[in-house]
Amino acid sequence: MEISAHLSRLNVDLGKLQEPLITSKECGLFSISTIVDTGNLPVVHRRIIFYHTAVESSLQRLPPTKVIARNIPRQLLLFLKTFTNLMPQQNTSAEVTTSMPPNQPSEDLELETGPTFSDQTSTLPPIDGGSAAWRLLLAAFVFEALLWGFPLSFGVFQEYYAHLPKFRGNPYISIVGTSASGISYLGAPVVLPLIRRWSRYRTQMILIGWPLCIAGLVAGSFADQLGILILTQGVMYGVGFIIFYYPILTMVDEFWVRRRGMAYGLLCSASGVSGAVTPLVLQATLRRFGHRATLRGVAVGLVVLTGPLIPLLRGRVRQQHDVSLRTDWSFLKKRLFWIYSVSNLLMGMGFFFPSLYLPSYASSIGLGATQGALLLTLMSISQVAGQFTFGYFSDKKMPLDALITVSLLVAATATLSAWGLARSLLPLIFFVLLYGFFGAGYTALWARMVSTISEEPSASQAMFGLFCCGKGIGNVLAGPIGAGLLRWSNEASGYGHGMYEAVVLFTGVCLLLSASSLTTIHFRLKG
Repeated sequence: MEISAHLSRLNVDLGKLQEPLITSKECGLFSISTIVDTGNLPVVHRRIIFYHTAVESSLQRLPPTKVIARNIPRQLLLFLKTFTNLMPQQNTSAEVTTSMPPNQPSEDLELETGPTFSDQTSTLPPIDGGSAAWRLLLAAFVFEALLWGFPLSFGVFQEYYAHLPKFRGNPYISIVGTSASGISYLGAPVVLPLIRRWSRYRTQMILIGWPLCIAGLVAGSFADQLGILILTQGVMYGVGFIIFYYPILTMVDEFWVRRRGMAYGLLCSASGVSGAVTPLVLQATLRRFGHRATLRGVAVGLVVLTGPLIPLLRGRVRQQHDVSLRTDWSFLKKRLFWIYSVSNLLMGMGFFFPSLYLPSYASSIGLGATQGALLLTLMSISQVAGQFTFGYFSDKKMPLDALITVSLLVAATATLSAWGLARSLLPLIFFVLLYGFFGAGYTALWARMVSTISEEPSASQAMFGLFCCGKGIGNVLAGPIGAGLLRWSNEASGYGHGMYEAVVLFTGVCLLLSASSLTTIHFRLKG
Protein backbone atom coordinates (compact mmCIF):
# COMPACT_ATOMS: atom_id res chain seq x y z
CA MET A 1 0.00 0.00 0.00
CA GLU A 2 1.44 3.39 -0.97
CA ILE A 3 1.45 6.49 1.19
CA SER A 4 -1.31 8.05 -0.94
CA ALA A 5 -3.72 5.56 0.63
CA HIS A 6 -3.18 7.24 4.00
CA LEU A 7 -3.95 10.78 2.91
CA SER A 8 -7.59 10.43 3.94
CA ARG A 9 -6.43 9.84 7.53
CA LEU A 10 -5.22 13.42 7.75
CA ASN A 11 -8.83 14.68 7.57
CA VAL A 12 -7.90 18.22 6.53
CA ASP A 13 -10.79 20.66 6.98
CA LEU A 14 -11.39 24.05 5.40
CA GLY A 15 -8.96 26.63 6.71
CA LYS A 16 -6.10 24.13 6.83
CA LEU A 17 -3.33 23.38 4.37
CA GLN A 18 -1.80 19.96 3.82
CA GLU A 19 1.81 20.25 2.65
CA PRO A 20 3.81 17.09 1.84
CA LEU A 21 7.31 17.84 3.09
CA ILE A 22 8.80 14.50 2.05
CA THR A 23 7.05 11.57 0.41
CA SER A 24 7.89 8.24 -1.16
CA LYS A 25 5.95 5.10 -1.86
CA GLU A 26 6.14 4.00 1.79
CA CYS A 27 6.86 7.10 3.85
CA GLY A 28 5.32 10.52 4.13
CA LEU A 29 6.07 13.53 6.29
CA PHE A 30 3.18 16.00 6.22
CA SER A 31 2.76 19.46 7.61
CA ILE A 32 -0.80 20.31 8.65
CA SER A 33 -1.08 24.08 8.84
CA THR A 34 -4.04 26.00 10.26
CA ILE A 35 -4.28 29.56 8.96
CA VAL A 36 -5.33 32.24 11.46
CA ASP A 37 -6.22 35.67 10.10
CA THR A 38 -4.79 38.31 12.43
CA GLY A 39 -5.89 41.28 10.35
CA ASN A 40 -2.35 41.99 9.21
CA LEU A 41 -0.31 38.99 8.12
CA PRO A 42 -1.76 35.48 8.36
CA VAL A 43 -0.30 33.34 11.12
CA VAL A 44 0.17 29.65 10.44
CA HIS A 45 -0.01 27.11 13.26
CA ARG A 46 1.73 23.94 12.16
CA ARG A 47 1.90 20.37 13.37
CA ILE A 48 3.89 17.56 11.83
CA ILE A 49 2.48 14.10 11.09
CA PHE A 50 4.67 11.24 9.94
CA TYR A 51 3.16 8.16 8.26
CA HIS A 52 4.84 4.94 7.30
CA THR A 53 2.87 2.11 5.73
CA ALA A 54 4.93 -0.58 7.48
CA VAL A 55 4.39 0.56 11.05
CA GLU A 56 0.92 2.11 10.59
CA SER A 57 1.64 4.80 13.16
CA SER A 58 2.02 8.54 13.33
CA LEU A 59 4.27 10.81 15.32
CA GLN A 60 2.56 14.04 16.28
CA ARG A 61 2.60 16.53 19.15
CA LEU A 62 5.49 14.83 20.87
CA PRO A 63 6.36 16.49 24.23
CA PRO A 64 9.87 17.87 24.74
CA THR A 65 11.28 14.56 25.90
CA LYS A 66 13.25 11.57 24.64
CA VAL A 67 11.35 8.88 22.74
CA ILE A 68 12.79 5.49 21.78
CA ALA A 69 11.12 3.43 19.07
CA ARG A 70 12.25 -0.12 18.32
CA ASN A 71 12.79 -1.81 14.95
CA ILE A 72 12.17 1.24 12.82
CA PRO A 73 12.58 0.45 9.09
CA ARG A 74 15.63 2.12 7.60
CA GLN A 75 13.59 4.13 5.10
CA LEU A 76 11.55 5.66 7.90
CA LEU A 77 14.74 6.48 9.77
CA LEU A 78 16.16 8.22 6.70
CA PHE A 79 13.07 10.38 6.41
CA LEU A 80 13.16 11.28 10.09
CA LYS A 81 16.79 12.30 9.77
CA THR A 82 15.90 14.41 6.76
CA PHE A 83 13.06 16.03 8.69
CA THR A 84 15.33 17.15 11.51
CA ASN A 85 17.49 18.87 8.90
CA LEU A 86 14.54 20.46 7.13
CA MET A 87 13.23 22.33 10.17
CA PRO A 88 16.30 23.92 11.84
CA GLN A 89 14.46 26.86 13.43
CA GLN A 90 15.89 28.60 16.49
CA ASN A 91 13.37 26.90 18.79
CA THR A 92 14.03 23.44 17.43
CA SER A 93 15.82 20.73 19.35
CA ALA A 94 15.93 17.49 17.43
CA GLU A 95 18.58 14.80 17.36
CA VAL A 96 18.45 11.37 15.78
CA THR A 97 20.89 8.59 16.65
CA THR A 98 20.96 4.94 15.67
CA SER A 99 21.87 1.90 17.71
CA MET A 100 22.52 -0.65 14.94
CA PRO A 101 24.97 -0.86 12.03
CA PRO A 102 23.75 0.72 8.78
CA ASN A 103 23.66 -2.59 6.93
CA GLN A 104 20.84 -3.92 9.09
CA PRO A 105 17.30 -3.94 7.65
CA SER A 106 15.88 -2.12 10.70
CA GLU A 107 17.17 0.10 13.46
CA ASP A 108 16.24 1.47 16.85
CA LEU A 109 15.55 5.16 16.92
CA GLU A 110 16.39 7.61 19.68
CA LEU A 111 14.68 10.92 19.04
CA GLU A 112 15.26 14.03 21.15
CA THR A 113 12.24 16.22 20.48
CA GLY A 114 11.50 19.84 21.18
CA PRO A 115 8.86 22.38 20.26
CA THR A 116 9.20 21.56 16.56
CA PHE A 117 6.79 18.65 16.85
CA SER A 118 4.10 20.65 18.59
CA ASP A 119 1.97 23.40 17.15
CA GLN A 120 4.06 26.46 16.46
CA THR A 121 3.81 29.74 14.65
CA SER A 122 5.42 29.48 11.22
CA THR A 123 6.95 32.43 9.48
CA LEU A 124 7.86 30.53 6.32
CA PRO A 125 6.50 32.11 3.13
CA PRO A 126 4.01 30.04 1.11
CA ILE A 127 5.03 27.62 -1.60
CA ASP A 128 3.93 27.67 -5.26
CA GLY A 129 3.03 31.35 -5.15
CA GLY A 130 3.19 34.50 -3.11
CA SER A 131 5.41 37.52 -3.49
CA ALA A 132 8.58 35.85 -2.17
CA ALA A 133 8.28 32.89 -4.56
CA TRP A 134 7.64 35.10 -7.58
CA ARG A 135 10.43 37.53 -6.68
CA LEU A 136 12.90 34.68 -6.51
CA LEU A 137 11.68 33.16 -9.78
CA LEU A 138 11.90 36.52 -11.56
CA ALA A 139 15.44 37.08 -10.31
CA ALA A 140 16.44 33.53 -11.32
CA PHE A 141 14.91 34.13 -14.77
CA VAL A 142 17.07 37.23 -15.31
CA PHE A 143 20.24 35.46 -14.14
CA GLU A 144 19.48 32.50 -16.40
CA ALA A 145 18.70 34.71 -19.38
CA LEU A 146 21.77 36.93 -19.17
CA LEU A 147 24.55 34.81 -17.69
CA TRP A 148 23.62 31.52 -19.39
CA GLY A 149 22.46 33.13 -22.62
CA PHE A 150 25.90 34.71 -23.12
CA PRO A 151 27.99 31.51 -23.52
CA LEU A 152 25.26 29.97 -25.67
CA SER A 153 25.82 32.82 -28.16
CA PHE A 154 29.55 32.14 -28.47
CA GLY A 155 29.20 31.27 -32.15
CA VAL A 156 29.18 35.01 -32.86
CA PHE A 157 32.47 35.44 -30.99
CA GLN A 158 33.95 32.44 -32.78
CA GLU A 159 33.20 33.93 -36.18
CA TYR A 160 34.76 37.23 -35.09
CA TYR A 161 37.87 35.63 -33.54
CA ALA A 162 38.42 33.52 -36.66
CA HIS A 163 38.98 36.71 -38.70
CA LEU A 164 41.47 38.31 -36.28
CA PRO A 165 45.05 38.03 -37.57
CA LYS A 166 46.35 36.57 -34.29
CA PHE A 167 43.72 33.81 -34.25
CA ARG A 168 43.11 33.28 -37.97
CA GLY A 169 43.22 29.65 -39.01
CA ASN A 170 43.33 28.35 -35.43
CA PRO A 171 40.89 25.41 -35.24
CA TYR A 172 40.74 25.49 -31.43
CA ILE A 173 38.84 28.77 -31.06
CA SER A 174 35.64 26.86 -30.27
CA ILE A 175 37.20 25.54 -27.03
CA VAL A 176 36.65 28.99 -25.48
CA GLY A 177 32.87 28.62 -25.78
CA THR A 178 32.66 24.92 -25.00
CA SER A 179 34.74 25.42 -21.84
CA ALA A 180 32.30 27.98 -20.45
CA SER A 181 29.14 26.02 -21.17
CA GLY A 182 30.64 22.54 -20.74
CA ILE A 183 31.99 23.18 -17.24
CA SER A 184 28.52 24.37 -16.26
CA TYR A 185 27.16 20.94 -17.16
CA LEU A 186 30.10 18.87 -15.91
CA GLY A 187 30.15 20.51 -12.50
CA ALA A 188 26.59 19.56 -11.56
CA PRO A 189 27.38 16.17 -9.92
CA VAL A 190 30.10 17.85 -7.84
CA VAL A 191 28.35 21.07 -6.85
CA LEU A 192 24.88 19.74 -6.01
CA PRO A 193 26.02 17.44 -3.15
CA LEU A 194 28.13 20.28 -1.73
CA ILE A 195 25.13 22.59 -1.76
CA ARG A 196 23.01 19.98 0.02
CA ARG A 197 25.74 19.54 2.62
CA TRP A 198 26.38 23.25 3.25
CA SER A 199 23.12 24.81 2.14
CA ARG A 200 23.34 27.64 4.67
CA TYR A 201 26.23 29.06 2.61
CA ARG A 202 24.25 29.38 -0.62
CA THR A 203 24.25 33.19 -0.50
CA GLN A 204 28.02 33.19 -0.04
CA MET A 205 28.36 30.84 -3.03
CA ILE A 206 26.40 33.30 -5.17
CA LEU A 207 28.59 36.18 -3.99
CA ILE A 208 31.69 34.20 -5.02
CA GLY A 209 30.54 32.73 -8.33
CA TRP A 210 28.82 35.79 -9.79
CA PRO A 211 31.89 38.09 -9.55
CA LEU A 212 34.06 35.28 -10.92
CA CYS A 213 31.97 35.24 -14.11
CA ILE A 214 32.33 39.01 -14.45
CA ALA A 215 36.06 38.84 -13.77
CA GLY A 216 36.48 36.18 -16.46
CA LEU A 217 35.03 38.50 -19.09
CA VAL A 218 37.12 41.48 -17.98
CA ALA A 219 40.30 39.38 -17.90
CA GLY A 220 39.46 37.96 -21.32
CA SER A 221 39.33 41.45 -22.79
CA PHE A 222 43.09 41.78 -22.14
CA ALA A 223 44.00 38.40 -23.68
CA ASP A 224 46.31 38.30 -26.69
CA GLN A 225 46.67 34.52 -26.82
CA LEU A 226 44.05 31.86 -27.37
CA GLY A 227 45.15 29.95 -24.28
CA ILE A 228 44.45 33.00 -22.09
CA LEU A 229 41.01 33.38 -23.67
CA ILE A 230 40.25 29.74 -22.88
CA LEU A 231 41.25 30.24 -19.24
CA THR A 232 39.32 33.51 -18.78
CA GLN A 233 36.28 33.75 -21.06
CA GLY A 234 36.03 29.96 -20.93
CA VAL A 235 37.15 28.29 -17.69
CA MET A 236 36.79 31.23 -15.28
CA TYR A 237 33.33 32.01 -16.57
CA GLY A 238 32.22 28.37 -16.42
CA VAL A 239 33.52 27.78 -12.89
CA GLY A 240 31.90 30.99 -11.66
CA PHE A 241 28.62 29.99 -13.26
CA ILE A 242 28.34 26.62 -11.52
CA ILE A 243 29.24 28.17 -8.15
CA PHE A 244 26.39 30.70 -8.24
CA TYR A 245 23.77 29.05 -10.47
CA TYR A 246 23.04 25.75 -8.75
CA PRO A 247 22.41 27.39 -5.33
CA ILE A 248 19.75 29.48 -7.08
CA LEU A 249 18.14 26.32 -8.46
CA THR A 250 17.92 24.78 -4.99
CA MET A 251 16.19 27.94 -3.76
CA VAL A 252 13.67 27.63 -6.58
CA ASP A 253 13.05 24.02 -5.52
CA GLU A 254 12.14 25.17 -2.01
CA PHE A 255 9.53 27.67 -3.20
CA TRP A 256 8.04 25.75 -6.11
CA VAL A 257 6.84 22.23 -5.32
CA ARG A 258 3.56 21.34 -7.02
CA ARG A 259 4.17 23.92 -9.78
CA ARG A 260 7.86 23.11 -10.18
CA GLY A 261 7.35 22.05 -13.80
CA MET A 262 6.01 25.49 -14.60
CA ALA A 263 8.87 27.17 -12.74
CA TYR A 264 11.53 25.12 -14.53
CA GLY A 265 9.81 25.65 -17.86
CA LEU A 266 10.02 29.38 -17.30
CA LEU A 267 13.70 29.15 -16.40
CA CYS A 268 14.47 26.98 -19.43
CA SER A 269 12.85 29.55 -21.68
CA ALA A 270 14.97 32.37 -20.24
CA SER A 271 18.12 31.57 -22.21
CA GLY A 272 16.01 31.11 -25.32
CA VAL A 273 14.41 34.51 -24.86
CA SER A 274 17.80 36.17 -24.42
CA GLY A 275 19.15 34.09 -27.29
CA ALA A 276 16.67 35.82 -29.58
CA VAL A 277 18.45 39.12 -28.92
CA THR A 278 21.96 38.43 -27.63
CA PRO A 279 23.59 37.18 -30.88
CA LEU A 280 22.41 40.24 -32.82
CA VAL A 281 23.57 42.63 -30.09
CA LEU A 282 26.96 40.92 -29.76
CA GLN A 283 27.49 40.88 -33.52
CA ALA A 284 26.74 44.60 -33.79
CA THR A 285 29.03 45.57 -30.89
CA LEU A 286 31.87 43.33 -32.09
CA ARG A 287 31.72 44.85 -35.55
CA ARG A 288 31.69 48.41 -34.21
CA PHE A 289 33.86 48.29 -31.08
CA GLY A 290 35.87 45.05 -31.25
CA HIS A 291 36.08 42.17 -28.80
CA ARG A 292 37.90 44.00 -25.99
CA ALA A 293 35.29 46.72 -25.60
CA THR A 294 32.49 44.20 -26.13
CA LEU A 295 33.66 41.91 -23.33
CA ARG A 296 34.06 44.85 -20.96
CA GLY A 297 30.67 46.22 -21.97
CA VAL A 298 29.02 42.83 -21.36
CA ALA A 299 30.67 42.68 -17.93
CA VAL A 300 29.37 46.13 -17.00
CA GLY A 301 25.92 45.26 -18.35
CA LEU A 302 25.75 42.07 -16.28
CA VAL A 303 26.72 43.98 -13.13
CA VAL A 304 24.08 46.65 -13.73
CA LEU A 305 21.27 44.26 -14.71
CA THR A 306 21.85 41.40 -12.26
CA GLY A 307 23.65 42.99 -9.31
CA PRO A 308 20.55 44.72 -7.87
CA LEU A 309 18.68 41.38 -7.98
CA ILE A 310 21.08 39.51 -5.68
CA PRO A 311 19.17 40.52 -2.50
CA LEU A 312 16.12 38.73 -3.96
CA LEU A 313 17.99 35.42 -4.07
CA ARG A 314 16.89 34.01 -0.74
CA GLY A 315 15.75 30.47 0.03
CA ARG A 316 12.49 29.65 1.76
CA VAL A 317 14.13 27.70 4.60
CA ARG A 318 16.96 29.37 6.51
CA GLN A 319 19.40 26.64 7.44
CA GLN A 320 21.09 27.22 10.80
CA HIS A 321 23.28 24.12 10.75
CA ASP A 322 25.11 22.03 8.20
CA VAL A 323 23.24 18.90 7.22
CA SER A 324 24.39 15.51 6.02
CA LEU A 325 21.84 13.71 3.87
CA ARG A 326 22.25 10.31 2.29
CA THR A 327 21.80 9.93 -1.43
CA ASP A 328 19.97 6.89 -2.74
CA TRP A 329 22.33 5.47 -5.38
CA SER A 330 20.30 2.33 -6.03
CA PHE A 331 19.36 3.70 -9.47
CA LEU A 332 22.90 2.85 -10.61
CA LYS A 333 21.84 -0.81 -10.54
CA LYS A 334 18.95 -0.21 -12.91
CA ARG A 335 19.59 -0.89 -16.57
CA LEU A 336 17.14 1.77 -17.65
CA PHE A 337 19.36 4.46 -16.12
CA TRP A 338 22.31 3.31 -18.22
CA ILE A 339 20.16 3.17 -21.35
CA TYR A 340 19.15 6.79 -20.94
CA SER A 341 22.70 7.76 -19.94
CA VAL A 342 24.21 6.29 -23.12
CA SER A 343 21.58 8.00 -25.24
CA ASN A 344 22.15 11.30 -23.43
CA LEU A 345 25.93 11.10 -23.82
CA LEU A 346 25.75 10.41 -27.56
CA MET A 347 23.23 13.18 -28.02
CA GLY A 348 25.48 15.62 -26.15
CA MET A 349 28.44 14.65 -28.34
CA GLY A 350 26.75 16.11 -31.41
CA PHE A 351 24.20 18.60 -30.14
CA PHE A 352 26.40 21.69 -29.76
CA PHE A 353 28.06 21.80 -33.19
CA PRO A 354 25.36 23.81 -35.01
CA SER A 355 25.40 26.64 -32.45
CA LEU A 356 29.21 26.73 -32.66
CA TYR A 357 29.68 26.61 -36.41
CA LEU A 358 26.54 28.04 -38.03
CA PRO A 359 27.84 31.65 -38.16
CA SER A 360 31.11 30.45 -39.71
CA TYR A 361 29.22 28.18 -42.11
CA ALA A 362 27.01 31.09 -43.16
CA SER A 363 30.09 33.19 -43.82
CA SER A 364 31.66 30.42 -45.92
CA ILE A 365 28.68 30.36 -48.32
CA GLY A 366 28.72 34.13 -48.75
CA LEU A 367 26.25 35.28 -46.11
CA GLY A 368 26.97 38.27 -43.86
CA ALA A 369 27.77 38.25 -40.16
CA THR A 370 24.32 39.64 -39.36
CA GLN A 371 22.66 36.73 -41.13
CA GLY A 372 24.84 34.29 -39.19
CA ALA A 373 23.73 35.89 -35.93
CA LEU A 374 20.13 35.76 -37.16
CA LEU A 375 20.40 31.99 -37.51
CA LEU A 376 21.40 31.65 -33.84
CA THR A 377 18.50 33.91 -32.88
CA LEU A 378 15.99 31.78 -34.77
CA MET A 379 17.45 28.62 -33.27
CA SER A 380 17.03 30.03 -29.75
CA ILE A 381 13.39 30.89 -30.42
CA SER A 382 12.66 27.42 -31.79
CA GLN A 383 14.41 25.84 -28.80
CA VAL A 384 12.05 27.61 -26.41
CA ALA A 385 9.05 26.36 -28.37
CA GLY A 386 10.47 22.83 -28.49
CA GLN A 387 11.16 22.65 -24.77
CA PHE A 388 7.65 23.80 -23.90
CA THR A 389 6.04 21.45 -26.42
CA PHE A 390 7.97 18.32 -25.45
CA GLY A 391 7.56 19.16 -21.78
CA TYR A 392 3.81 19.48 -22.30
CA PHE A 393 3.54 16.12 -24.08
CA SER A 394 5.73 14.56 -21.40
CA ASP A 395 3.34 15.76 -18.68
CA LYS A 396 0.47 14.26 -20.69
CA LYS A 397 2.12 10.86 -20.17
CA MET A 398 2.76 10.21 -23.85
CA PRO A 399 5.18 7.28 -24.36
CA LEU A 400 8.59 8.53 -23.28
CA ASP A 401 10.62 6.41 -25.70
CA ALA A 402 8.50 7.67 -28.59
CA LEU A 403 9.10 11.30 -27.62
CA ILE A 404 12.85 10.73 -27.32
CA THR A 405 13.05 8.92 -30.65
CA VAL A 406 11.07 11.59 -32.51
CA SER A 407 13.25 14.31 -31.02
CA LEU A 408 16.47 12.62 -32.10
CA LEU A 409 15.43 11.33 -35.53
CA VAL A 410 13.94 14.61 -36.75
CA ALA A 411 16.97 16.57 -35.53
CA ALA A 412 19.33 14.08 -37.23
CA THR A 413 17.39 14.15 -40.50
CA ALA A 414 17.37 17.95 -40.55
CA THR A 415 21.13 17.99 -39.95
CA LEU A 416 22.09 15.48 -42.64
CA SER A 417 19.76 16.92 -45.26
CA ALA A 418 18.98 20.61 -44.72
CA TRP A 419 22.31 21.66 -43.20
CA GLY A 420 24.55 19.42 -45.26
CA LEU A 421 23.03 20.58 -48.57
CA ALA A 422 22.40 24.25 -47.68
CA ARG A 423 23.86 26.84 -50.05
CA SER A 424 21.68 29.81 -49.16
CA LEU A 425 19.90 31.42 -46.23
CA LEU A 426 16.46 29.80 -46.61
CA PRO A 427 17.60 26.17 -46.21
CA LEU A 428 19.62 27.18 -43.16
CA ILE A 429 16.57 28.88 -41.64
CA PHE A 430 14.57 25.71 -42.25
CA PHE A 431 17.34 23.70 -40.57
CA VAL A 432 17.67 25.85 -37.43
CA LEU A 433 13.91 25.90 -36.87
CA LEU A 434 13.65 22.10 -37.07
CA TYR A 435 16.88 21.39 -35.22
CA GLY A 436 16.20 23.87 -32.44
CA PHE A 437 12.65 22.65 -31.87
CA PHE A 438 13.29 18.90 -31.85
CA GLY A 439 16.87 18.90 -30.56
CA ALA A 440 16.13 21.06 -27.52
CA GLY A 441 13.03 19.00 -26.80
CA TYR A 442 15.29 16.14 -25.71
CA THR A 443 16.51 17.98 -22.60
CA ALA A 444 12.92 18.79 -21.62
CA LEU A 445 12.38 15.03 -21.25
CA TRP A 446 15.04 14.62 -18.55
CA ALA A 447 12.52 15.06 -15.74
CA ARG A 448 10.36 12.27 -17.15
CA MET A 449 13.40 10.00 -17.57
CA VAL A 450 14.39 10.60 -13.95
CA SER A 451 10.91 9.94 -12.54
CA THR A 452 10.63 6.78 -14.65
CA ILE A 453 13.78 5.39 -13.05
CA SER A 454 13.18 6.50 -9.45
CA GLU A 455 10.91 8.84 -7.51
CA GLU A 456 13.25 9.11 -4.54
CA PRO A 457 14.10 12.84 -4.17
CA SER A 458 17.81 12.33 -3.45
CA ALA A 459 18.11 9.91 -6.38
CA SER A 460 16.37 12.39 -8.67
CA GLN A 461 18.89 15.11 -7.85
CA ALA A 462 21.79 12.73 -8.37
CA MET A 463 20.46 11.56 -11.74
CA PHE A 464 19.85 15.12 -12.87
CA GLY A 465 23.46 15.94 -12.04
CA LEU A 466 24.74 12.90 -13.94
CA PHE A 467 22.62 13.72 -16.98
CA CYS A 468 24.05 17.24 -16.92
CA CYS A 469 27.53 15.74 -16.68
CA GLY A 470 26.88 13.47 -19.66
CA LYS A 471 25.76 16.38 -21.78
CA GLY A 472 28.69 18.42 -20.49
CA ILE A 473 31.17 15.80 -21.63
CA GLY A 474 29.85 16.21 -25.15
CA ASN A 475 29.95 19.99 -24.80
CA VAL A 476 33.56 20.11 -23.66
CA LEU A 477 34.70 17.60 -26.28
CA ALA A 478 32.89 19.51 -29.04
CA GLY A 479 35.76 22.02 -29.23
CA PRO A 480 38.71 19.66 -29.80
CA ILE A 481 36.59 17.21 -31.81
CA GLY A 482 35.41 20.05 -34.05
CA ALA A 483 39.00 21.16 -34.58
CA GLY A 484 39.92 17.67 -35.74
CA LEU A 485 36.85 17.39 -37.96
CA LEU A 486 37.71 20.62 -39.75
CA ARG A 487 41.14 19.19 -40.55
CA TRP A 488 39.67 15.95 -41.90
CA SER A 489 37.00 17.55 -44.08
CA ASN A 490 37.28 17.32 -47.85
CA GLU A 491 37.13 20.91 -49.09
CA ALA A 492 36.54 19.67 -52.63
CA SER A 493 33.32 17.99 -51.57
CA GLY A 494 30.04 19.73 -52.23
CA TYR A 495 28.42 18.33 -49.09
CA GLY A 496 28.67 20.56 -46.03
CA HIS A 497 30.31 23.14 -48.26
CA GLY A 498 33.43 20.99 -48.18
CA MET A 499 35.11 22.43 -45.11
CA TYR A 500 32.23 21.49 -42.78
CA GLU A 501 31.47 18.09 -44.28
CA ALA A 502 32.85 16.10 -41.32
CA VAL A 503 31.17 18.42 -38.78
CA VAL A 504 27.73 17.92 -40.36
CA LEU A 505 28.19 14.16 -40.66
CA PHE A 506 29.45 13.79 -37.09
CA THR A 507 26.49 15.76 -35.71
CA GLY A 508 23.92 13.72 -37.61
CA VAL A 509 25.53 10.36 -36.85
CA CYS A 510 25.74 11.11 -33.11
CA LEU A 511 22.01 11.87 -33.02
CA LEU A 512 21.22 8.69 -34.96
CA LEU A 513 23.39 6.60 -32.63
CA SER A 514 21.66 8.17 -29.64
CA ALA A 515 18.27 7.12 -30.99
CA SER A 516 19.43 3.64 -32.02
CA SER A 517 21.11 2.97 -28.66
CA LEU A 518 17.84 3.75 -26.93
CA THR A 519 15.64 1.61 -29.15
CA THR A 520 17.90 -1.43 -29.68
CA ILE A 521 18.98 -1.76 -26.05
CA HIS A 522 15.43 -1.19 -24.82
CA PHE A 523 14.01 -3.88 -27.10
CA ARG A 524 16.80 -6.24 -26.07
CA LEU A 525 15.91 -5.75 -22.41
CA LYS A 526 12.25 -6.40 -23.13
CA GLY A 527 13.13 -9.52 -25.03
